[in-house]
Amino acid sequence: MLANYLPVLIFLVVATGLAAVLLGLGNIFGRLTSKQPRDPEKLSAYECGFEAFEDSRARFDVRYYLVAILFIVFDLEIAFLFPWAVALPEIGGLGLSAMGIFLLILVVGFAYEWKKGALEWD
Repeated sequence: MLANYLPVLIFLVVATGLAAVLLGLGNIFGRLTSKQPRDPEKLSAYECGFEAFEDSRARFDVRYYLVAILFIVFDLEIAFLFPWAVALPEIGGLGLSAMGIFLLILVVGFAYEWKKGALEWD
């Protein structure tokens, strides 16, 4: 049983070691090449080159969420259509009708997005 999992264990050890070495080298070289002390101005958060002027918890327009839902709808559609297309000869008419129902549900979601104006940017 150990022989089955040994390659995975070796991979995890090598990946962890490589990550630790790269992080350590980056930290060491970053300190060696930086001749200036770290000041608060350099470490402060900025947005596009200047200080943030609004609260980060501001409300977003609902269209951002609708676009995210639209992306998920089409992402799911593609993710389920590929295996279905490959297995279509084996699943026959029942699989075709099930996929038809699934696509109908997705089309209803798309129509909802369209009605809410998620595709229109002013």
